[in-house]
Amino acid sequence: MAERRLTVARVPDEPRPLPARYLTPLDVAELLGVPIETVYQWRRKRTGPRGFRVGRHLRYDPNDVRAWVESLMEGAVA
Repeated sequence: MAERRLTVARVPDEPRPLPARYLTPLDVAELLGVPIETVYQWRRKRTGPRGFRVGRHLRYDPNDVRAWVESLMEGAVA
């Protein structure tokens, strides 16, 4: 039988401060060197970095983008 691992989400002691600036889809595309349509496809497929809407505008937290890239790098190493 396969071994299962449970992880416990840590609740931060203090709220995380807001970043100086949230990223737009164009910022993410330029940062990662991919076409902007790729960023929108990731959003539709729910495979890219976690984004959120401010009204009708899509934004990304730089920390979430960084964490997503790091998760991809961990998967590539394994």
